[in-house]
Amino acid sequence: MQRRTWVAAAAAMAGLALSSTALASDAYPAKPVKIIVGFQAGGPTDVVARLVAKALQDELKGAFIVENKVGATSNIASEMVAAAPADGYTLLLAAAPLTMNKYVFPKQKFDPLKSFEPVSKVSSAPGVLAASPKLNVKTYKEFEELARKKPGELSYGTTGAGGSQHMATLRLEQLTGVKMLHVPYSGGSGVLNDLIAGVVDVAFMTSTGAMPNLEAGKVRPLAVAGPNRLPGLPQVPTFSEVGLPDMVSDSWNGLLAPAGTPKAIVDKLSAAVMKAVKSKEFKDVLIPQGAVLIGNSPSEFKAQLQTEVGHWSEQFKKFKIEK
Repeated sequence: MQRRTWVAAAAAMAGLALSSTALASDAYPAKPVKIIVGFQAGGPTDVVARLVAKALQDELKGAFIVENKVGATSNIASEMVAAAPADGYTLLLAAAPLTMNKYVFPKQKFDPLKSFEPVSKVSSAPGVLAASPKLNVKTYKEFEELARKKPGELSYGTTGAGGSQHMATLRLEQLTGVKMLHVPYSGGSGVLNDLIAGVVDVAFMTSTGAMPNLEAGKVRPLAVAGPNRLPGLPQVPTFSEVGLPDMVSDSWNGLLAPAGTPKAIVDKLSAAVMKAVKSKEFKDVLIPQGAVLIGNSPSEFKAQLQTEVGHWSEQFKKFKIEK
């Protein structure tokens, strides 16, 4: 009799817990939600974050506010969200470095897989190999021929050792056998400015960040590291078209919450993002910049993050990258 009473009480408590979770989800958001971005205002990740914030605000009828916490290749923002209460009121609009940084910053205070609940991958954008207009090349083939003739003389700019630009260029060197001089910068604007000025010869650019300069000819696009030519650069071939099908590099943006955030809230956010990426506003802003709109489920996004972390583990070992 006593055992039956205990079991009944336990079941009642579990039911109350589930009921309170459901009520919390129904009421969400009951106060402003912060979306933390680890990159500067006006940059490609910030643009995506503000589109997401507006879409969530319209769909969920609450306040979603973007906050930029720049530093340590987005680690400051990631650490802030990882340590936040798991209640859905602090979110992370992350980018590709999330799955790479643990190999660059081994003392970081979060784990890309264990510290977050993936919500939805919003978009991805291929890398574009671009040359300075002062470099005497007009096509990818001309660039590769020049690099072979001058091993170690041509320079390439990146946002730092172990970043996506650096890893993409190392991959290109591996596939072609060419060797160039690495020039690291503290941010993407420095790379772009010096590429325009001819201080560095080439650099991988993210299409969503560099499209205006690529279209205007301030830097010269040579090849796209994605499956298709870009709508804004229809004349520029993919790496596959120039004989390098394995030269793939892309940058993505996705929404995550702290680990332990109730599933009902995560699912509510994910459904809103999946609806948003189909909107005219997202298409009008991001597709002309070369972005691919995704909007997947939490489980799909989680699987992709797991695959990326494994991939970068192999790549960093192969290239022996050290910060």
